[in-house]
Amino acid sequence: MRLSTRIALSVTVLVPVVVLAAGLLLLGLVHRDLSHQQDAVLRVRAAAVLPNVRTLLAADSKGRPRAEQNQQRKVLDGALDSGVRLAGEDGAVLLAVGPQPDIPLPVGADAPATVRDGGRAWRVLSVRVDGAAPGTLWLVSPSSAVDPQVAAVRRRVLLVALLAAPVAGLLAFALAGRATASLRRLSARAAVLDPGSGATALAHTPSRVFEVDELSSALGLLLARYDEQAGRTAQALDTARSFSAAAAHELRTPLTAMRTNLEVLAAHPDLPAVERAEVVSELSQDRARLEELLTALRTLAGGDLVEVSAFSALDLGELVESAVAEAARRHPPAVIDVEAAPGIRVFGWEAGLRILLANLVGNAVVHGRPPGGGSARVTVRLRTGRGDAAVLTVDDTGPGVPPADRAAVLHRFHRRPDSPGAGLGLTLVAQQAALHRGTVVVGDAAATGGCRVEVRLPLLRPEAPTLRLPAQRDWISGDR
Repeated sequence: MRLSTRIALSVTVLVPVVVLAAGLLLLGLVHRDLSHQQDAVLRVRAAAVLPNVRTLLAADSKGRPRAEQNQQRKVLDGALDSGVRLAGEDGAVLLAVGPQPDIPLPVGADAPATVRDGGRAWRVLSVRVDGAAPGTLWLVSPSSAVDPQVAAVRRRVLLVALLAAPVAGLLAFALAGRATASLRRLSARAAVLDPGSGATALAHTPSRVFEVDELSSALGLLLARYDEQAGRTAQALDTARSFSAAAAHELRTPLTAMRTNLEVLAAHPDLPAVERAEVVSELSQDRARLEELLTALRTLAGGDLVEVSAFSALDLGELVESAVAEAARRHPPAVIDVEAAPGIRVFGWEAGLRILLANLVGNAVVHGRPPGGGSARVTVRLRTGRGDAAVLTVDDTGPGVPPADRAAVLHRFHRRPDSPGAGLGLTLVAQQAALHRGTVVVGDAAATGGCRVEVRLPLLRPEAPTLRLPAQRDWISGDR
């Protein structure tokens, strides 16, 4: 059923109900007002006949029948169509017109009261007559006197309710159809909308109808989220393809070496122990390189697919100290000094920052040995810099990086000929810095003569943290 039809039917049913409810209230008010008017008429007539009533009571007390009859006629003429009952001080009824004399009437009431006898009802006003000959006067008016007027109002209310139903339904149908026109137009545009066109294809013109404009905004937001999720899905597929391609390309060399060594072992079962140990060592190194390469590729893929919901407020100093402790445990000969200012907080992905720190410190330990030999000495410093940024520097005592190669070392699979790694350590550092809206700079360490890697990350702001991840993330394929 159409919305306009529902509205019209609802109004058709609701309007007569409202009219009837209002009519019932109106009937009660009309009945009360007519009753008050009837009471007022009784008071006016009582005041008009009261002098004649006193004269009548006086004539009765003096035994003057002719004067009494004359005053009775005057009382009845003054009461007009109201019933009258008059009783003397001794309770004897001197005049009775209206209800039967055996029906008791209220005495000494301040206001008119209703007296019922069977199916009939009267409004009775009791008046105490003072003077030389006291008594009680009752003026009586049938309650049914107001019924014709109440019945007329009731008929008019029913007539209005009957007429209001079809008229209200027709008007409601016309107005509802016009009011829902903008909704129908929006529905028609949404029905032919191509999901591939995105939220801009909806092109809703404000209709000045709040609900319709709100629905259009909700549809636009839904389409925008659909576009975002479709983009993320496409990016995930690209990442998976890039992972497969990179793994196939980079694993070819170590796998070929491993196959050659295995063939040597199979072809020469009597190989001398020294040569056999050398081949087995090469196999172990190739296995470690394969494991490291796959782990690094998986980590890169994870960074390409991470969502902002994984980010939270973190103490960067604690993460730095944890990374340094882990590097010192894995590389006992190296000397690692750390200077981390307390209270430096960032809005970041904890797993990603741990990857950044582990690769940054690990790279310095592995490549930071002095040219003359010996163990590496690494200095890690964390402080706040200009522009509300956390500045992390890692200095080593190695040969450093030539200026021409400083940009290239951040690219994937770039490594020295003698490097034991997969060439992805600093790529992971650059990826995580970019995810956190930071920067990475490779330079010289003035104090040690080696290499310095400086990472800048934005500090956590006092207000609610907001972060938008880069729209294009494809570090695993090298296109970014």
